[in-house]
Amino acid sequence: MEKLCILVADDEQYIRLLASRLLSGKFAVLEASDGAEAVDMARKYKPSLILMDIMMPNMDGYAACSAIKADQSTKNIPVLMLTGLSFELNKDYAAMVGADGYITKPFTLKKLLRAIGKVIKIPK
Repeated sequence: MEKLCILVADDEQYIRLLASRLLSGKFAVLEASDGAEAVDMARKYKPSLILMDIMMPNMDGYAACSAIKADQSTKNIPVLMLTGLSFELNKDYAAMVGADGYITKPFTLKKLLRAIGKVIKIPK
């Protein structure tokens, strides 16, 4: 069985590496270093899920999420914001631009899998 694909979009390389290492046993993992690259990769690869940081160069996570949700070819891809911003206003705005969930850093594998499991079926 082919692994589901998750796109991790974060400008911090160590966050991408950490998420990739935590998830690579159950998922194929792609990485993007900014929002614009995440939008391009979402269109090209159609991942099963996107983990999106908010504060990134070129295009922030809000704009990237909004672009993904506005595109007919990617609008059904779940987007979970994965960020250090824990204010309610940020969570509300993420929901307003179409995010399907919100995870704050630092995160654990259990917390990450719980959030992912709310939007896609996790392979055993």
